[in-house]
Amino acid sequence: MSETNYTVDSDLKEAKAMVSGLGDYVKGSELYGKTGSGGLFSMGQMPSLTVGALLMRLRRLAAQRDRLSPAQQEELSRTEAAHETARRAWQGHYDAKMNREALSRLKAMDAYFEELRENPRMAASSYMPEALRRTIAQELLMALTAEGQPTTEIEEAMRAVDSRLRRWVRPADFIWSAEIAPAYDNKQFWWLYSKPQQLADK
Repeated sequence: MSETNYTVDSDLKEAKAMVSGLGDYVKGSELYGKTGSGGLFSMGQMPSLTVGALLMRLRRLAAQRDRLSPAQQEELSRTEAAHETARRAWQGHYDAKMNREALSRLKAMDAYFEELRENPRMAASSYMPEALRRTIAQELLMALTAEGQPTTEIEEAMRAVDSRLRRWVRPADFIWSAEIAPAYDNKQFWWLYSKPQQLADK
């Protein structure tokens, strides 16, 4: 999982590849698009293209801007500009994709809560993908709020998810790579500073 084995170069590479296909993606019907060329070797190495996955990478890269090399800063600036161009060109499609993705990611966590109920010990080892889902949903909520878009449905779904999640987790050290911890406030992103009780007690 790239969040626990983090490198700036990977984030930059993935963000650039996502931006390159953003226009076609937001106009299409698929929620999870292909990142990069889609060739045999790239598909297994690149994450799926979604607006939320892209926003997550861009925000944490921006949080590290002062630590990037001049070449990395230039690459990030070009990627940010290309993202903004695509977003403005397809604003309606872009916003609709964000709303749909946020609700989908939150809904997908239902299966995890069912697994927790049936087998808490086994579900404890499956926490990382759920933390990523919750983080991307938060990125999408933040972006929609910044644009003045309605977020009532997302916020209601988020409160329901968090209420269930808090029953099973306990405070812990930051669960992802320490390199990106400064991008994640421990109050707003509290689930990244939590673990299921069975893991937190170890």
